[in-house]
Amino acid sequence: MAYTTINKSTEHFNTKLYNGTGSSNSITGVGFEPSFTWIKRRNSATNHHLHNAVSGATKVLYSNSTAAESTDAQKLYSFDSDGFTVGTNGDANNSSGTFVSWNWKAGGGQGSSNTDGSINTIYTSVNTTAGFSISTYTGNGTNNQTVGHGLGATPSMVIIKDRDNGNKAWVCYHSALGATKAIFLEQTAQANTSNSYFVNTAPTNSLFTIGDSSHVNNNGDKYIAYCFAEKTGYSKFGSYTGNGSSTDGTFVYTGFKPAFIMGKYTGGTGDWYLWDNKRLGYNPDNNKLKPNTNDAETTENWIEMYSNGFKFFNNSGDFNYSGYNFIYMAFAEAPLVGSNNVPATAR
Repeated sequence: MAYTTINKSTEHFNTKLYNGTGSSNSITGVGFEPSFTWIKRRNSATNHHLHNAVSGATKVLYSNSTAAESTDAQKLYSFDSDGFTVGTNGDANNSSGTFVSWNWKAGGGQGSSNTDGSINTIYTSVNTTAGFSISTYTGNGTNNQTVGHGLGATPSMVIIKDRDNGNKAWVCYHSALGATKAIFLEQTAQANTSNSYFVNTAPTNSLFTIGDSSHVNNNGDKYIAYCFAEKTGYSKFGSYTGNGSSTDGTFVYTGFKPAFIMGKYTGGTGDWYLWDNKRLGYNPDNNKLKPNTNDAETTENWIEMYSNGFKFFNNSGDFNYSGYNFIYMAFAEAPLVGSNNVPATAR
């Protein structure tokens, strides 16, 4: 029996490692033209750089900062048919730097306006097969507004950032927390309970709802929204409870071999964590990065990735403290079983 309709996950998401050159550098081998590329230098404390085709390739935001969007043609300056090109900026292409990029495919280019909601988007780019869309919209400061995401399926996670105004948080909706809560990508803080972000209204298969918080709906400000709908065998957005064991930690079932895992403790202070299948790419050697800090990559061997999920081998409060609740988002390297009935193998 097939567990997915996406047999080749790398047609929609792929992690690509590269070495910096200090001069214009074409990164190929992604396997598609990305619509969203997230870059981090691995061997130095530098910002996480997030670029998307809807805002424009040279526009950049930082997951570890509340700073407004800036324009820099010497970071990432083009999305290409098999990857992207970076310029001379050291945070994206230092000649002694090692880098990781995480790449998602939306609809290609900027897309078009979505008029389903009370706020029309400026542009929305959609990949309905993989359950991913990128939208930019202008806030109106009014409570209980809706924005069309174009997925035709209900998002399990929505990430919103004010592009125009600094000191505005990365506001995240996650289905495991519900619409009464928001959690913030650049912070260590626990999930915040407030109706001003998502108005206690879960997304639908066409819309997500925003309140009058200036972090998601300041009058006249432009916002970026990344929406993710869960696709069996390709993506998973869930929660788990840590067991505190360093030798037999919590196992999290995803239904696929993970390629990307990001999560956070929701009940109190703790860093976000992020692992992928390329750094270093074999059990138990999986290096960690923190989306909420500019820290360089660390080499603690605290997680193993299997054909059907992942398991922790540390009792850290950031991801496996006993009795603590955590949220996560994960994308596949390969489905457990595809429509061709070929099973995944462990690493």
